[in-house]
Amino acid sequence: MYYLLDAVLLFAVAVLVVPVFQYLRLGSVLGFLVAGALVGPSGFAVIDNVDDLRHFSELGVVFLLFIIGVELRPKRLWRMRWTVFGLGTLQVVVTGAVLTPLALAVGYGPQSALLVGFGLALSSTAFVLQLLSERKALASPVGRHAFGILLLQDLAVVPLLALVPLLASPETPIGRDVGLAAAEAALILGSVFLVGRRVLKPVLHLIARHGTNEIFAASGILLVLGTALVFEHAGLSMAMGAFVAGLLIADSEYRHQILADIQPFRGILLGLFFMAVGMSVRLDTLLTEPVPLATAVAVLLLVKGAVVFAATRLFGLPSREAFRAGLLLAQSGEFGFVLFGAAVSAGVITTPEFARLILIVALSMAVTPLLAAASDWLERPARGGTSKEPAEPGETDEVPRVIVAGFGRVGRRITRLLHAANIPCAAVDRDPDKVHAGRAEGLPVVFGDAARPEVLRAVGAERAQLLLVALDSTESAEQLIGSLHTQFPELPIYTRARDSDACGHLVTLGATGVISENLEASLQLARVALDVSGADAAQREQLLDSFRSDYYQCLPPAVADERTPGRGE
Repeated sequence: MYYLLDAVLLFAVAVLVVPVFQYLRLGSVLGFLVAGALVGPSGFAVIDNVDDLRHFSELGVVFLLFIIGVELRPKRLWRMRWTVFGLGTLQVVVTGAVLTPLALAVGYGPQSALLVGFGLALSSTAFVLQLLSERKALASPVGRHAFGILLLQDLAVVPLLALVPLLASPETPIGRDVGLAAAEAALILGSVFLVGRRVLKPVLHLIARHGTNEIFAASGILLVLGTALVFEHAGLSMAMGAFVAGLLIADSEYRHQILADIQPFRGILLGLFFMAVGMSVRLDTLLTEPVPLATAVAVLLLVKGAVVFAATRLFGLPSREAFRAGLLLAQSGEFGFVLFGAAVSAGVITTPEFARLILIVALSMAVTPLLAAASDWLERPARGGTSKEPAEPGETDEVPRVIVAGFGRVGRRITRLLHAANIPCAAVDRDPDKVHAGRAEGLPVVFGDAARPEVLRAVGAERAQLLLVALDSTESAEQLIGSLHTQFPELPIYTRARDSDACGHLVTLGATGVISENLEASLQLARVALDVSGADAAQREQLLDSFRSDYYQCLPPAVADERTPGRGE
């Protein structure tokens, strides 16, 4: 009962505080940190069992690393190899090499200084991607270079987490620590391709074919937690195990459904993790040491901004664009909380050092909106009114322009036509046999419940240009259209329906346009009859178009506009 009351208080404060920070465009991470600080020992001291909460909330980090592993698909990394492994590695190594001596100079030991230097070298993926997305700049040169750096930083978390327990053994030289961490990471990643991927795919196919939605979701959670537990018992971190579990399904057709099942757990537990970090913040340190903290934040922003500027210039960005990239990536990020939390638990850094580092990271993130505003000011004269620069060839191949919900008879034909026309698309279906057959045919079809918006979000609905609903179940189509129209009001949604009543209902739920199966079949049969009867061709088409127009005009306004196909267009 005691823990239940704490949970209620935590969620209540989060519900009140986090939306305010999102409204102010300061990000949900800072909102969770402030919420935790308010209820923690240095705030109103409503909750004092910080250690218990932190241990439980570390599962959020486990799920976060799993999702990062899923996103690091080999094809994606290979296509961006120069930006990721060249530019990204250069930024992390140089920034860490500069910050580590600075940490030594202010009193950190050799082991902790190394971890602090490279931990602060990691920027906020959540913050930067949100800012780039809001400005429609993900496909711009700045966006591509920033994304490559962030991708490498996400990947760098794995060896850094492996480094923590090694640094906790002071008798081992630092050079040997780094070598062992790199060797462990390489060995683990190699084992993924030798064993896991061959075994996991047939098991998931079996579960998808014979299990329920709940059993498949449970299998995804079991994959994450089971792999994490095995790694922990092997002397490695749970987070690293979760990362490897993500790599196991990175190229699997089941990844989107598992991502959709995992996301709610990841969001809640990661929010608890940031609140637990916020509860560890000593607000009195902020009041008693304002000048040292402000100086540390200023040095961090200056060093990281300068390194990113120099590295992106070296990789071909013009000076103005490189300066913008430096402003956007100058802050430290959420992985600093993860890394420093693991370090304080292992005894690599002390609790007071942890509290100061958390404040430095949080303050650097709080300054990010101001840096983004400065970046916008720099961008305005250069853009000349252009809102978005074109992506490089192949840059958006993985983002479908058209998503087909359902891979039955209708969905399969649509997907074949789109694929034959070389239009980037993706079909989603819950039947593993249909998915397997479609992929064997070379079609872009993935496993997932197409009636769930979170599955379509995982496929890429946020950046798609069109959604075609080809589900056989009217109930599923209604559920999907209603929820997806609410979440993505700008996404055009076209669907099939049996008759006029179903068409009208789907339009009121948010469908941009509908195709009546009964009407179109009737018109095609009538065209044959009129042709056989010798009717004049022009008169026949005018009659059919008039009938079609009258039919759709009887429906709600949304379907009777110029965007609706099947009105003689």
